[in-house]
Amino acid sequence: MKPAPINKVAVFCGSATGKDPAFSSVCAELVLNFRINGISLVYGGGNVGLMGILADEMLKQGGEVIGVIPQKLVDIEVAHHGLTHLHIVKDMHERKALIAKLSDAFIVLPGGIGTMEEFFEMYTWLQLGYHKKPVALLNLNGFYNMLIGFLEHIVQQGFFQKDSLAQLIIEDHPKNLVDRIIKS
Repeated sequence: MKPAPINKVAVFCGSATGKDPAFSSVCAELVLNFRINGISLVYGGGNVGLMGILADEMLKQGGEVIGVIPQKLVDIEVAHHGLTHLHIVKDMHERKALIAKLSDAFIVLPGGIGTMEEFFEMYTWLQLGYHKKPVALLNLNGFYNMLIGFLEHIVQQGFFQKDSLAQLIIEDHPKNLVDRIIKS
């Protein structure tokens, strides 16, 4: 059976830029790989941190950017109003549900607890069969090494299946990550 085409990819990432300058600079490389493969960006709709950098880079390169943001964040002026499409939703639950519906795959860049929460929800939904869309970590400069180690630990402790861990795509380079998502 041929895999479904990957046209829209959700990227979960920080509303801050982090301390490593590579976190910001990788956005341009990821966007380049999206553009080469005709992929549109779906993301949290913010204009701050890695989210803002990613959206601005995609717009600069002529790509489609779809943002999904709760009204509360619009009210505190973090919405990016220059996007191709901006969906304003009621709350974070509605945001994740719409992002999941709009996207063919999910990539996780460096970020904080909000990024982790989004990652774990999409990954859990994959494990439980609520979707069959690729979920991927961009392990830039080893950012997710400890998380990967923890996931391996819970497999060893019998709380997570090795097959479920194998479903997670992990790469340290944007091109390899996008290539694997397209082929999955």
